[in-house]
Amino acid sequence: PPPRKLSTGVSFGAEHFAETSYYFEGGLRKVRPYYFDFRTYCKGRWVGRSLLQVFSSEFRAQPLSYYRAAARAGRWIQSHFPRPFQNNDFLRNTVHRHEPPVTAEPIRILAQDEEVVVVDKPSSLPVHPCGRFRHNTVIFILGKEHGLKELHTIHRLDRMTSGVLMFAKTAAVSKRIDEQVRERQLEKEYVCRVVGEFPAHEVVCEEPILVVSYKVGVCRVDPKGKSCKTIFQRLSYNGSTSVVRCVPHTGRTHQIRVHLQYLGHPIVNDPIYNMEAWGPDRGKGGKIGKTDEELLKALVEEHRSKQSLEVLGISEEDLSSSGENKDCGNSGDSTNMEVPKRNDVAVCPLNSDTNLETLDTDKELVSCGNQDGQMGEKGWEEKDPLCVECRMTRRDPSPKELVMFLHALRYKGAEFEYCSKMPEWAMDDWEE
Repeated sequence: PPPRKLSTGVSFGAEHFAETSYYFEGGLRKVRPYYFDFRTYCKGRWVGRSLLQVFSSEFRAQPLSYYRAAARAGRWIQSHFPRPFQNNDFLRNTVHRHEPPVTAEPIRILAQDEEVVVVDKPSSLPVHPCGRFRHNTVIFILGKEHGLKELHTIHRLDRMTSGVLMFAKTAAVSKRIDEQVRERQLEKEYVCRVVGEFPAHEVVCEEPILVVSYKVGVCRVDPKGKSCKTIFQRLSYNGSTSVVRCVPHTGRTHQIRVHLQYLGHPIVNDPIYNMEAWGPDRGKGGKIGKTDEELLKALVEEHRSKQSLEVLGISEEDLSSSGENKDCGNSGDSTNMEVPKRNDVAVCPLNSDTNLETLDTDKELVSCGNQDGQMGEKGWEEKDPLCVECRMTRRDPSPKELVMFLHALRYKGAEFEYCSKMPEWAMDDWEE
């Protein structure tokens, strides 16, 4: 089948970039905590149900006492409250957001003209807002630090993959290149460092790949998966690890990483596919010996024991949430943040003077801070009284933990070719 269309226009106004700021510490780029509004309209399954009923059955990332306090503080806003939900009712949730740190390595611009901008993406940065990431993404960093505030995504790289990343500056350019994607006229070349002595001859892997979990981001080889093909060629071997050239002919999620694991040569520091959770052979030959549920549990527990859940881009709160209401902040997803306001919606804040029925059994009333979703006068310097993250102490990952030895080296089309430098870990004289 033809590749899925990836071209997407991303545009943010000045108010979005001004929500917070960066600071650098210990080789990491960090985002100061900030207030953010998740907005959505009534789901069909909510019709006829009260706020409390929706909270108790679907928004399970926090205990019900949190939602009671948040409602009393004005964090939740429902149009036409206190009646039960009706079609087209509007719901807003104001949250205090804490983003995971990423590497402090800068985004290098490889090429730029009136049509495209091409960058060398560091490892650990998502391309665009997703999950718990918003400002610590390539899109936001390019907008805030390089003034590139409207870009069209042509292709994407996994968060932990570094290398050549290309954006179109106009919809017309994006459409033209997207046609090349659909006609398979684009060529991608990667390099990686893998465990053991990779075969000297060319290796072709065509094992189908199945997504095990979108939330954690785990795939595996499975006959029920999607067809794919990757060609591998060893470039060097230093006695314990090999540098391998990878040419994917399809674009499945984690394709190179999963195929290398299947071949018994996982990427040296792959935080998913080179873990003990996969069994003594670490998934070689597709032998796992666990159900998908057991595998996911083992992976999470292994990272939890190492205090490295942040490396996966997830948190304890993400794991405890139901995942059903991303657009209202249940799992921190920011992909639905641009819901437009409607003139016919009369938004009624849930404050302490409102009759909250069973909600008002909770007598604790806390301050909302800034109810407009913007930073207050002191902003990030103050802890939010309702924020669970503000009461937690997390171990920062080391910069080394945020680098995976997989790099997009070259991206070539009918009218262009862009390359980055070979990463340091791929050099013949590199010492582990």
